[in-house]
Amino acid sequence: MKEKNTVKGVFLVAIGASSYGMLASFVKLGYKEGFTISEVTLAQVLLGLLGVFIINLYRKKKSNEMRPSSKDIRNLMLGGTSIGLTSVLYYIAVSYIDASIAVVLLMQSVWIGVVIESLITKTFPSQLKIACVILILIGTILATNVLGSDIQLDYRGVIFGFLGACSFAATMYSTGQIANHLTASKRTLFMLLGASAIVLLFAFITQIGPNNFEKMHLFYQSFSDNSSGIRDFDWRIFYSWGILLSLFGTILPPIFLNMGFPITGVGLGSIVSSLELPASVTVAFFLLGENVIFIQWAGILIILSSIVLMNSPLLFKEKQTTN
Repeated sequence: MKEKNTVKGVFLVAIGASSYGMLASFVKLGYKEGFTISEVTLAQVLLGLLGVFIINLYRKKKSNEMRPSSKDIRNLMLGGTSIGLTSVLYYIAVSYIDASIAVVLLMQSVWIGVVIESLITKTFPSQLKIACVILILIGTILATNVLGSDIQLDYRGVIFGFLGACSFAATMYSTGQIANHLTASKRTLFMLLGASAIVLLFAFITQIGPNNFEKMHLFYQSFSDNSSGIRDFDWRIFYSWGILLSLFGTILPPIFLNMGFPITGVGLGSIVSSLELPASVTVAFFLLGENVIFIQWAGILIILSSIVLMNSPLLFKEKQTTN
């Protein structure tokens, strides 16, 4: 029975992680239809917020369920701003580089998270973590093929991809630290409110705002190749790509991951969640026709192996506890 529950947990986490992996390809397809970064991010977050709100509305509340305090709501919304910032930075990166490369850069959040943890706890990382960080960096060099001539990397995509990884690492840390006494759906709702504020501000400055924001519009266009001229917001995104983006990026992953992690434990769950990387590369290969050469697959394998190695002590500890 216990093994069946573990398989179920692995399956749930795998679905959640794979859902995240599909996002970059969907965004690329949205760009090809002329939608902008502002339109894509705003549709994803707002439709996702609506979906999570409906889930909370119809979810059966338990009698012992705790109500969020004003401090909980404030901290969750503040932590949620990193979700919105990650979406903006990641989708800017996707506008410059292949989806398969962008997700490799996003996975740098693994070692960035180690750095954040060390700074906050004021402790030096273990030798195992340092070795894994070095392996991840080596894997990244191979996966992005920066030493070869087959792929041309736009420096803007690399910069925004790395900044997105920093923001994603902050998201992962805040998700595990803030108001854990509340239900997953309630925490997700308030965090998405914070994310919506960031995305709305970005969309207002870059596309929706009045003429007195023209200089900011032009500044945005100076680093955004997929935006030609200041034009009105295209609301068609909400009933086209926005539905898929919100479903696979904002609604399904938190639900499945929060259902699966309590069953698998943090160690096994973290390992399974790394499926986001091969899922993204595979979807980009089939949907976008992006070419992924052998050396890139080797780099991806090294990154995945490093994640497994980094979480192996935690996984072993969880097994001892259950036994």
